[in-house]
Amino acid sequence: ANYGPNPICKGCLSCSKDNGCIRCQHKLFFFLRREGMRQYGECLHSCPSGYYGLRTPDMNRCSRCRIENCDSCFSRDFCTKCKTGFYSHRGRCFRGCPAGFAALEELMECVEGCEVGQWSEWGTCSRNNKTCGFKWGLETRTRQIVKKPAKDTIPCPTIAESRRCKMATRHCPGGKWRRPAKTKDKKKKKKNLMERAQKQHSIFLATDKTSQ
Repeated sequence: ANYGPNPICKGCLSCSKDNGCIRCQHKLFFFLRREGMRQYGECLHSCPSGYYGLRTPDMNRCSRCRIENCDSCFSRDFCTKCKTGFYSHRGRCFRGCPAGFAALEELMECVEGCEVGQWSEWGTCSRNNKTCGFKWGLETRTRQIVKKPAKDTIPCPTIAESRRCKMATRHCPGGKWRRPAKTKDKKKKKKNLMERAQKQHSIFLATDKTSQ
């Protein structure tokens, strides 16, 4: 039957002018479409976005996915494709992947990521492979990769990091270390030399007058 401009009874076993399909042919899914205050039945080969096909002995139906942010699902509790901007993980949809999992952008899925162990203690403070002779150096700590990622394209977190440190031993044993002269010390030394020179000149003048 064809009521109006649209074949609303296509695929139906029984149909109503007001309600559309009431019962579908074998293998088709019954879908109750809502448009404002009106609703009518349709018989479809596959269910629309947000629904999944539920087959029963009585009649196959399109049932709504009950998973938040799901675009298409295998069952009411298992999503197969999430809405745009969400990652699929074990039948659920997430804005970001759970801990221990990494986002696979091309498929918008969460896969097993790179798992690393705990940080080691900070190493010895050194500079140029020496642990003395400098005021400041670097110390490093590391951690091991416990589990490699499922995909080679997924990077692992940082496994080594360094920070600035103050050396415990400033002067190397047996080594000569001369403190660089500061500008203030240089000015003071120059002033003392000038005063000594003036004093010696005064003594020379006094001695010269006595001899005359």
